[in-house]
Amino acid sequence: MLKKFLYLLFILLSVKSFATHNRAGEITFIHITGFTYEVTVVTYTKDSSPADRPELEIRWGDNSPLDSIDRISDIYLGNDIKKNIYIAQHTYPGNSPYPYIISVEDPNRNASIINVPNSVNVVFYIQTELYINPFIVANNSPILQNPPIDNACVGSIYVHNPGAVDVDGDSLYYTLHQSLKEGGVPIAGYQFPQASNFISIDNYTGDLVWDSPITQGEYNIAILIEEFRNGFKIGSILRDMQITVVAGCEPPPIITGITDTCVIAGEILDVDYPTTGSSAVTLTATGMPFIISNPAFFQQMTSPATVTSGKFYWETACNHVRINPYFVSIKAIDNGQFHLADFHTTSILVIGPKPENVIANVQNNSINLIWDKTKCGQVQNYKIYRKLGPSGWSPGQCETGVPASTGFQLIAITSSINDTTYADNNNGSGLIPGEDYCYRIVASYPNGAKSIASDEVCAQLIKDVPIITNVSVNTTSTTNGSIYLAWSKPTEHDTIQYPGPYRYLIYRGEQTSSNMILLDSTATINDTTYTDTLLNTLNYQYFYRIDIYNLTAGAHDLMGKSTIASSIFLNLIPSDNQLTLVWSESVPWTNSQHVIYRQNPFTLIFDSIATTTNNTFIDTGLVNLTTYCYQVKSIGSYSSPGTINPIINYSQETCAQPIDNVIPCPPSLCVEFDCELQQNTLHWTNQNAGCADDVLQFNIYKKDSINGEYVFIATISNGTDSAYIHDHIFSIVGCYVITAIDSVGNESKFSDSVCVDNPNGACEGNLGCVYATDETTNSECFQYRLPNVFTPGTDNHNDLITAFPYRFVASVNMQIFNRWGKLVYQTTNPDILWDGTHQENNKQCVDGTYFYVCTVNEICLDGIEPRILKGFITLIRNKRASKP
Repeated sequence: MLKKFLYLLFILLSVKSFATHNRAGEITFIHITGFTYEVTVVTYTKDSSPADRPELEIRWGDNSPLDSIDRISDIYLGNDIKKNIYIAQHTYPGNSPYPYIISVEDPNRNASIINVPNSVNVVFYIQTELYINPFIVANNSPILQNPPIDNACVGSIYVHNPGAVDVDGDSLYYTLHQSLKEGGVPIAGYQFPQASNFISIDNYTGDLVWDSPITQGEYNIAILIEEFRNGFKIGSILRDMQITVVAGCEPPPIITGITDTCVIAGEILDVDYPTTGSSAVTLTATGMPFIISNPAFFQQMTSPATVTSGKFYWETACNHVRINPYFVSIKAIDNGQFHLADFHTTSILVIGPKPENVIANVQNNSINLIWDKTKCGQVQNYKIYRKLGPSGWSPGQCETGVPASTGFQLIAITSSINDTTYADNNNGSGLIPGEDYCYRIVASYPNGAKSIASDEVCAQLIKDVPIITNVSVNTTSTTNGSIYLAWSKPTEHDTIQYPGPYRYLIYRGEQTSSNMILLDSTATINDTTYTDTLLNTLNYQYFYRIDIYNLTAGAHDLMGKSTIASSIFLNLIPSDNQLTLVWSESVPWTNSQHVIYRQNPFTLIFDSIATTTNNTFIDTGLVNLTTYCYQVKSIGSYSSPGTINPIINYSQETCAQPIDNVIPCPPSLCVEFDCELQQNTLHWTNQNAGCADDVLQFNIYKKDSINGEYVFIATISNGTDSAYIHDHIFSIVGCYVITAIDSVGNESKFSDSVCVDNPNGACEGNLGCVYATDETTNSECFQYRLPNVFTPGTDNHNDLITAFPYRFVASVNMQIFNRWGKLVYQTTNPDILWDGTHQENNKQCVDGTYFYVCTVNEICLDGIEPRILKGFITLIRNKRASKP
């Protein structure tokens, strides 16, 4: 029998060794309809191996049974390599938040792979992730057009590209990955191939570079190709490839040419790729541009030769515009003994043409834009960008859209490609005279691509109304404050319709620009300044508007209104040793900077202390409860010429005192429990980063259960202490928090709670930083236990059944039964205290074994948790002390 077993084992092992044949492979898929996909498995095997696989076992990744997939073709490629193609369709159950992992395992890899230990006994494994998500359009995996079988030469740089083409236009991300074995787990002892310098892959082009192989032989690596759409991963392929390194060979071919370029849709891209080799070289090319509508073509300009070139020619069209570049992989392979190859990848971005002939027409308080409809019918809409003043920016050769760095802001998006006009009235508020408005238009495509920005056009409103330039606080007071008001007179008004004379009417609003009231008027068009007095400039912000009227022949015709402008209103926010200055202003010009002034307490002069482009400033290093006074000056201008420049205005003067209102950070708390001493020791560290650093004491709070309320238990008066012993407590179970209190009584927030739970029984467990004292053991935590024997009598020794020392018990329900199942004793006292008498008749129970059921109600963080104890108690009566 043993001989027969050994013979069978020998046969099985022999079959296994001869069956090893897998070199490389990958899994791809295309969407058919609904949840049905067609999956293609391609493997490259050792043709001389007796193992042949007319079908492979496949896991679909949806918990369906292991299935088989039929081979539809096999092709001999030479060099003992056979290509096998398997195709099958599968319908998935539906959407899933997780990917379906399609995988194939096949015993085994071919023998003697250098970087795969004992490769002859390692199962070949490949996988692909399929995402089915209701929020994305059904996906097709990339198609890999260059086979994963190559030769490399010792000492020469090796380059490979998978030639991945994604028909959906998704972004691909490449990662060098180790080969895997059954179950998709790493191969023990696997190493990436050794290199003179490095082996790496370009994450975006997929170019694998091995610089350079050291030792001849066969090597396997994997390439993980992940798909992304709108920033989200939607699939991946794990391709396993084999590289055969040979020695004594001539260097591989070398391709030169551009690596990245762009082309405007509708223009022709014509690129040459000069190539040289040690022997005659054949050039081919793969990539998305060859399989889409209006495809590109590639032609080798000579017959195979040692010096040759290839021409890539593409008449691009509007339907080629997309947000991601196209990748074209040029492959050169020589006809030498080892057929060495070189790859050269070019990134091509097809961009939309810019909108043409943009014109800006000035209206009363708006600017109308007009442009030509783009020739690309795929355009979804147009985006309109605006900036005050010329930008001086011109798009780079391949630059699309309008970068934020140019200062332009997106102000509108049209509804369709046919909307080629836009009226800019500042969202109904009207544009501002004196500003130079500049515009750019960008065509936007449904796939997220943007065209080149249009040429810049600028325009400004006619200056036919007053333009306010100053609203500056002269004096600060609650009753006698004053504000200086100035404006630029109209210079382009219609003197035929409005021949004059003219009068300005001055309107003022307090705290708001609504409900403005008429304040005063001036006599002539040249009266362009006004001082407003008897104001509460300390507490109020003021808004102004200037209207101009024509008074010809007693008429009272409104010619126009200025844009509303406000004074600068400064607020001071006190904090610990600092004051935060925050100011508000609503003005039609642009303030480019603000100067901060602080009053010198000795000279009473306001000195400049800082300049900022923001509307806030923090003055630090101050003394608490000391008064500091401030004023802010704004410096600005209009973007068009013809008005005063720079425009300077001042806020009111205002004062405040820094106060210590910064609360300390809560300490970091840990709790050490001691069951034997029935006490908890709290340890904490103070955390002052970004908080008050003047901690004087700590408050400690505790609650007895998760749902309880925290109760103050102690104050630690020394701010340098870091421990507190909470003893003489009924139970160590409970939650603690600690707060820090600074020198002025500011109390921090609660620290993270730390909860000590009953370490015994059915409780959930501790929460936070909790640990037992070093001397504490499980037995010392006093888990509720009962003895199994007692000897009632009169010797006062072991006369009662009572529990061993315990903790955390609120009550019990103890029932003791005789061997006939009759209840003889029952109690809720955790100490039990049974003396061996029958509870009903008070007679002594006979010696023997009694069964008990005890429900122990234990104190836990979540409340009372019952735990059931069952066991036997042996009663052995002291005969000398027994009753007659």
